[in-house]
Amino acid sequence: MSTISIHRTEILRITHARSRIFRQRYRRTIPLWKLTINSRSSDTSKKEELSVQISIPPPVDQLRTVGLRFDRLQPPEPEFGHEDRFEFGKFVAREAMLDEEYWTAAWLRAESHWEDRSNERYVDNYKRKFAEQEFNAIKRRCKGMQGQKCSCIVAVKKEEKHIKRSVIKSVVGTLDLSIRYFLQGETFPGEKVKSQLFCSKNQEGSNRYGYIANLCVAKSARRQGIACNMLRFAVESARLSGVEQVYVHVHKNNSVAQELYQKTGFKIVETGKFESLDDDTYLLQYTS
Repeated sequence: MSTISIHRTEILRITHARSRIFRQRYRRTIPLWKLTINSRSSDTSKKEELSVQISIPPPVDQLRTVGLRFDRLQPPEPEFGHEDRFEFGKFVAREAMLDEEYWTAAWLRAESHWEDRSNERYVDNYKRKFAEQEFNAIKRRCKGMQGQKCSCIVAVKKEEKHIKRSVIKSVVGTLDLSIRYFLQGETFPGEKVKSQLFCSKNQEGSNRYGYIANLCVAKSARRQGIACNMLRFAVESARLSGVEQVYVHVHKNNSVAQELYQKTGFKIVETGKFESLDDDTYLLQYTS
């Protein structure tokens, strides 16, 4: 006999004679013939009807990208009302405002993360998963956590007459800028300090610093000064927030990134006798 398995569904058993409703939640296997309602009898007062509802969840991708319009056209820049923006060449650097811009920034980071492993199996699935997680992380960070201010900065193509672009095709670069507080005893980010079990943040104005992370540029838009100009805009934005020190970490083996940061005005911090939490990276500070 064929059966159907029902998990965590609500089964309503209605007895009209007693006018009472009994509700039970349980896992049960019901033969198919029991799901058929007998309609031959005219005495409905003695009949018991079994109603079963099975809800099918939407696809995972639909849940995570709900509300996103991937064909959305890039609105004109005046509609954003941005006073803090930096124009250079054919591009504009500013803070991201649209969910589609957050998503494109997340996808650029996924592309950059998997750039050297494009031949791996299932790489497209990995990139999409990475982008979904990063998209949600960007949204959380930009809402503000524990008094920290974070913004996702993007570089977008300038408007051109008679040319309409989608948001996805307009965003060509991205980075994160966060305003943080030094922990008690820290003189630079990531320093190993001897502190009590429950250390606190010194939230005085002079103990704040800017931190840049997740810098990447689309392959098709590289070698056009986008990364340098986004960094300059991020540093200026931090200073407008009252922060004088701006830091970034770079991997010791990434000579291209080190050259980029040093060209923009960053210098390696001489930690001296102090120890850093990560021995695989250099800490750079903006000094110009």
